[in-house]
Amino acid sequence: MVVSMTGFGRGEAVQDNIHAVVEIRSVNNRFLEVVSRLPRSLSGYELELKEFVRQRVSRGRVNVAVTLKSPEPGCLGIKLDLETARLYLQLLQKLRDSLQLEDSIKLEHILGFSEVFTSEESDDLAEKSWACVKIALEKAFEEFLQMKKDEGISLANDITARINKLNRYVDEIEEISKEHVKKEFSLLKQRVEEILTTSPVDAERLRLEIAILADRLDVTEECVRVRSHTRLFTELMASPQLVGRRLNFLLQEMNREANTMGAKSNNADISHRVVFMKEEIEKIREQVQNIE
Repeated sequence: MVVSMTGFGRGEAVQDNIHAVVEIRSVNNRFLEVVSRLPRSLSGYELELKEFVRQRVSRGRVNVAVTLKSPEPGCLGIKLDLETARLYLQLLQKLRDSLQLEDSIKLEHILGFSEVFTSEESDDLAEKSWACVKIALEKAFEEFLQMKKDEGISLANDITARINKLNRYVDEIEEISKEHVKKEFSLLKQRVEEILTTSPVDAERLRLEIAILADRLDVTEECVRVRSHTRLFTELMASPQLVGRRLNFLLQEMNREANTMGAKSNNADISHRVVFMKEEIEKIREQVQNIE
């Protein structure tokens, strides 16, 4: 099954006066990497969140951002420490007067001190918040996975078209190779007959060498192996498994066979098609890098 490694999902939930928003983004990565951003009150649930992702994603860099809101002040355990705020205001005023500055002290200056806000963390509040987050998380993942599947369909369509083009090049190479081998064998035979009329040579040994040389020019085996790889490639894309790594391995094998074809052939038409094959393989490889 072709599933893209890139995706986005957003989910919201409201429960017990707590409003949770979860956003999930993912990009390509060789392995699975989960990066979470949680409110401090939910830091104890980070491992549970990452395990939730690992059970549903196998590859990619996944970023999960969780935000908590509440229509009622203090519901999220955050309170304003007015005494501390007044103390910081007095200190800032004293600093301004000591340095003989004319600038006025603004609210943003006081908000720069984290001690102005305090949190009253409790297990009960964290549990309620996490319960709300899990609902939003499920919704976000549903949208996230659907986007990955939709992009996977587009990838599969593009790759299938390129695989078909690759097979056409293989058919052309095989056909050209057959004619080329016949021609080379005929020329070699003619040359051998000329040599035999002028020099004493072991005829059987010479014919054997000619057969071996002709076989080295034949790329039929390589064509058969490439077709086998492309057939398996297509089957894997249609399978229910996540196949990104296996597809990449098959592309390596296809590229190896193409290199062998190019090395064995001294025919320009075959060499040109080998170049076209390698271009398609590279384009497919770029697309496979996006597959989970």
